[in-house]
Amino acid sequence: MEDERKSSKAGKQAAEGLRDATSNEEAKNESKMGHDLAKGADRFEERSKSSDGKSAGEKQKT
Repeated sequence: MEDERKSSKAGKQAAEGLRDATSNEEAKNESKMGHDLAKGADRFEERSKSSDGKSAGEKQKT
């Protein structure tokens, strides 16, 4: 049981570190771009666009 608590605590600390690093990287990118990155569904659509400029949703409609 004690090993399980140590593992859980280490996992939580690792996840927190990853969130912090991601947040810092996002802030740096937003600063370079001069505007905030899209969040939520808008971000998904932005990232899912391929080189032809169509999102996954647009491709499924045709």
